[in-house]
Amino acid sequence: MNSFLILSLAIGAEITATLALKAADGLTRPGPTILVALGYGSALWLMSSSMDMLPIGVVYAIWAGVGMVGAALGGAFLFDEPISPTMIAGIGVIALGVTILASAQASH
Repeated sequence: MNSFLILSLAIGAEITATLALKAADGLTRPGPTILVALGYGSALWLMSSSMDMLPIGVVYAIWAGVGMVGAALGGAFLFDEPISPTMIAGIGVIALGVTILASAQASH
């Protein structure tokens, strides 16, 4: 399977788990709490699988950047958390950095 597809699935699971963590209300709500455990478990397993094929620095940079953007956007849409123009600029910078990293890896 494509290493970037595995990494994308890992990031999706991590974002889902992070958003469920907020919905779990201190892990007091069973449904979201189960989603947190399954999401983080799946995310870490998939992330470790992607590290068999990609350099750790690339995996972690993409994981952290895309995960942060996903969590910020998810928080805005699901929990009405504010996103300021400065945050949007930061998301743009992170997206650019992730794109550069992915391009550099693809050229190897």
